[in-house]
Amino acid sequence: MYRCTPSPLVINDYRVFMCASVARPPVVWQQSKAKTVTFMVTEDCQLRCRYCYFTGKNSHSAMSFEVARKVVDYLTENRELFSEPSIVWDFIGGEPLLEIRLIDEICNYIKVRQQEKHHPWGASYRFSITTNGILYANPAVQRYITKNHKNLSIGLTLDGTPQKHDLNRVYPSEKGSYADIVKNIPLWLKQFPDASTKVTVSSDDLPFVAESVLHLHDLGIRHVSINVVFEDAWKEGDDQLFEEQLITLADAFIDQELFRQCTCSFFSETIGYPRMDNNNWCGAGRMLAVDSEGNFYPCHRFTPPSLSRKKAISVGNCFDGINLNRLRPFLSLDLRSQSTAECVECPVASGCAWCQGANYDYAETQTIFRRATNLCSMHKARVRANNYYRNRLDRILHA
Repeated sequence: MYRCTPSPLVINDYRVFMCASVARPPVVWQQSKAKTVTFMVTEDCQLRCRYCYFTGKNSHSAMSFEVARKVVDYLTENRELFSEPSIVWDFIGGEPLLEIRLIDEICNYIKVRQQEKHHPWGASYRFSITTNGILYANPAVQRYITKNHKNLSIGLTLDGTPQKHDLNRVYPSEKGSYADIVKNIPLWLKQFPDASTKVTVSSDDLPFVAESVLHLHDLGIRHVSINVVFEDAWKEGDDQLFEEQLITLADAFIDQELFRQCTCSFFSETIGYPRMDNNNWCGAGRMLAVDSEGNFYPCHRFTPPSLSRKKAISVGNCFDGINLNRLRPFLSLDLRSQSTAECVECPVASGCAWCQGANYDYAETQTIFRRATNLCSMHKARVRANNYYRNRLDRILHA
């Protein structure tokens, strides 16, 4: 049995029970029951990561406390619109820790408001922050963590080895950021002992995937959450290289028996099967994102700086409320309404992800009902490698 503390949205005291001595990833806190509300507290960031979907970074668009307070008031006063029994108050940027004092003020107000309203969320809430980690040891950040640790999840982004990380996660000067982040990993793991880091894979850093995941485990990070970029950035032959890297990683996981204590989200028991449901992969429309002006969006990928080709789609604001007519199309999204017959009938469709914002950005028209298939070959490569891993592991476990 291994104790797992969360990456964002995971219960802090959840215990992972081993099945045949195989580690399991942490369980998502109140999955499908919690409302997620994302505050984009700033559009500024110290870094200019080459693969980042957030293309509109700037230093002048920061949320005010007055706007945030209006958002909290609207959400807590309209229970008929937000009837979920639990809530995740999520803070992103840009880099959200640049605005830690604002986040602290917002969280103080949330706690007071939930109690004043005798709201069910007062007994079932989480604060979640995703950070690049550069400011993690800052005294103001540490004071915030100490005060809110019981209800807090923090995900820190480290892409792997210095070579892989510094290939993409760079300052405006092109200097890599690995050294400025890795020095904060011990403190982060001390406070969240089994937290998961968020790793992004792009075409240029594919050769370093296997060694990077192993490097993160060597640093003490047991659970690695990793994904490939959704953008149309893949080249011919990338799927083959991806599969080779995952097989190398699979062999290391098994030969070193890392599977007993560690997990990597590229390997899963649930991917590579036909889809038996018609559910949408993405939660756009069921979550809510708020920008610095108080505008509401179906998720943060529909905000202006997150779109490179299309105009943002707002579904209301904190002053006038939710526009249900604008929101309704998002609530009707499902697998069949946006996928080709080939995708619907694919024999390995389970686990094939998509991003609603990327779908919209890449569609030839203004529709949200057209699924981008940039990841098709990459998903199939992952399935093949996953099958290799599961077959090898099963033979060992049942020998």
